[in-house]
Amino acid sequence: MDKLTSPAKWILRIGVVVVLGAVILFYLGSKTNSDITQPIAYSHKAHIETAGLNCTDCHSTVQTSQAATLPSLEVCSTCHSEQPISQSPEELKLLEFVKRAETIPWQRVYRVPDHVYFSHRRHVAKGELECAACHGNVGDFTLPASSQFLPLTMENCMKCHRENNVTNDCLACHR
Repeated sequence: MDKLTSPAKWILRIGVVVVLGAVILFYLGSKTNSDITQPIAYSHKAHIETAGLNCTDCHSTVQTSQAATLPSLEVCSTCHSEQPISQSPEELKLLEFVKRAETIPWQRVYRVPDHVYFSHRRHVAKGELECAACHGNVGDFTLPASSQFLPLTMENCMKCHRENNVTNDCLACHR
């Protein structure tokens, strides 16, 4: 009952391979930074509970600009300069960066696509959203985030906009 000709069989096989390849690429492309490892196992919890810091102490531009920024060496060296102030081996790693005046190679966990405009200032200062809304209860993190708490998808953004009675007009976020 095999009525497919040899060229038709090859076209069918190639079609199956193309479809499977597309599915695999889509799946791999939808993975969001699942294996990010930071150069220092920074504990947000220790810095919030012990040192009394808050988000804006290290992410200083979160209320004033589009980006929240990753902490610079200067920010860290405000408290950590020459002698350790804890028993943490991770602090010793930090002190080595300070000693060498070397930028800490923090890895970004969240990256907004180029076609999307996102402003932390607009969401935090004007919208009065807490950091936890998108990033989770960071104050309880004893290790740095290695993946996104809330994946940056259009569905998640639009859901939040609906729940907070904010426009879902395409041009509000897509430029």
